[in-house]
Amino acid sequence: MFERFFPDEYMVSTYVIPFEELYKEGYRGIIFDIDNTLVPHGAPSDARSRELFQRLKKIGFETCLLSNNQAGRVKMFNQPIGSHYIYNAHKPSIKNYEQAMQKMGTDKRTTVFVGDQLFTDVWGAKKAGIHAILVKPMHPKEEIQIVLKRYLEKIVLRSYKKQNRK
Repeated sequence: MFERFFPDEYMVSTYVIPFEELYKEGYRGIIFDIDNTLVPHGAPSDARSRELFQRLKKIGFETCLLSNNQAGRVKMFNQPIGSHYIYNAHKPSIKNYEQAMQKMGTDKRTTVFVGDQLFTDVWGAKKAGIHAILVKPMHPKEEIQIVLKRYLEKIVLRSYKKQNRK
């Protein structure tokens, strides 16, 4: 019933994803959500996120930030990162997932998505045919509409974890 929202992988943090292994598996592009995926909600890029993007470039990945935030927020975060980006993305609509792949020169077989929300990030990636990695939110401080969605996400994640134990 909830399978359409299930991620392909569920990790504790973006910063523990084995990106070198993903590259060996043939992935060449990574689309990232920003808030609570790379940094706490509303925070600028920090040393850890900047180091991650440097590491990804050295591995050979193209990257794209895909955010439902407005231009100012995304541009401010991206300035020291230097990634492709799309703001006001209307996730889970697949249009901008496809545009992100076009910007990176990848396709759905060679692209991974990393985000912290099931009903926007993961669902959109799954609809676009992209390998979806869900990460736990970095920080509990979130906008009210996200807090409300988290209650529903708990139900879906319970089902996901139960299915993956089998």
